[in-house]
Amino acid sequence: MAATLHFISLVIVPDKLLYALARPLLFSLDAETAHNLTLPALQRSAKLGLTRALPATKSDPRTVMGLRFPNAVGLAAGLDKDGAYIDGLAALGFGFIEIGTVTPRAQPGNAKPRMFRLPQANALINRMGFNNGGVDAFVSNVQASRFYQNKEGLLGLNIGKNADTPIERAAEDYLHCLEKVYPYAAYVTVNISSPNTKNLRQLQGASELDDLLSQLKSAQLRLADLHKRYVPITLKIAPDLDTEQIKTIAAALLRHQIDGVIATNTTLARDAVKGMQHAEEAGGLSGAPVLALSNQVIRGLKSELGNAIPIIGVGGIFSGEDAQAKIAAGAALIQIYTGLIYRGPALVRECAAALAIKSSK
Repeated sequence: MAATLHFISLVIVPDKLLYALARPLLFSLDAETAHNLTLPALQRSAKLGLTRALPATKSDPRTVMGLRFPNAVGLAAGLDKDGAYIDGLAALGFGFIEIGTVTPRAQPGNAKPRMFRLPQANALINRMGFNNGGVDAFVSNVQASRFYQNKEGLLGLNIGKNADTPIERAAEDYLHCLEKVYPYAAYVTVNISSPNTKNLRQLQGASELDDLLSQLKSAQLRLADLHKRYVPITLKIAPDLDTEQIKTIAAALLRHQIDGVIATNTTLARDAVKGMQHAEEAGGLSGAPVLALSNQVIRGLKSELGNAIPIIGVGGIFSGEDAQAKIAAGAALIQIYTGLIYRGPALVRECAAALAIKSSK
């Protein structure tokens, strides 16, 4: 409860000093426990109107994938897997929010503990395993949010496959989720890059990816006709790709006219955290160590895609300068997650201001 009260105070008076004072208490808790305390507190604060005290985020409208984004800073998927905290997260000033990953059926994810902080490296390791309540509950949460009802902003819905679905039938899960979330999404992200679902990254291979994207594109066009609204699809890929793999993925994106690509998810590499406590835990590493890896993938994609398909850059953003580096590498928009945990809500405003300055030059 103390952590919850500290987080409510953080929302009401969101300055760097206060977060610096609150963070040690939050970090004294298990990472997943802190997560499960702070998000409900943020949601309650939004419902009570307390988040209105938050400073405004710099306006920097830009059009990407045919969508008008209030600013270029988004929330990456993973923080709110069930869409239960949309209104609270929206109050932090993001230009867009991505929730999920959601699967067709509810699943508990991997055994706990499954999230670990590496403060020396400004990093996290997680092996959550797409823990979520299933796509029907997910859609109900979206519909119940004020953010969705009042059309307050852009909502990305991130879809995946159940852990017990054989990889050769993965497309069935993605198509099922796409059908369910399509009417409520500003865009839909297809997550084939989490390292925490067995064999999932196999879908990044040439033949598997071709088959999946072909089916998704056909479904997208059918749903666009049914709902009289075209919803863009983005593909989320891993940072652990070589030059040839990046070229293969880029070619598939172009061939199937996918609307965007999100680069990148977490990494399996451990070189940057070697010898640190928890460094050898299984799972995906996020945070500062992913910055260079992510930027390298973004540059590779940009070289292949040019301006044909926009890139959303995510991984290792801890400052306005990091956000600018993502854009310089070739991203049109950015997303943050781990940086928010280490830096607090001020990071959203800092990145938005930095990108607004850069876009005005």
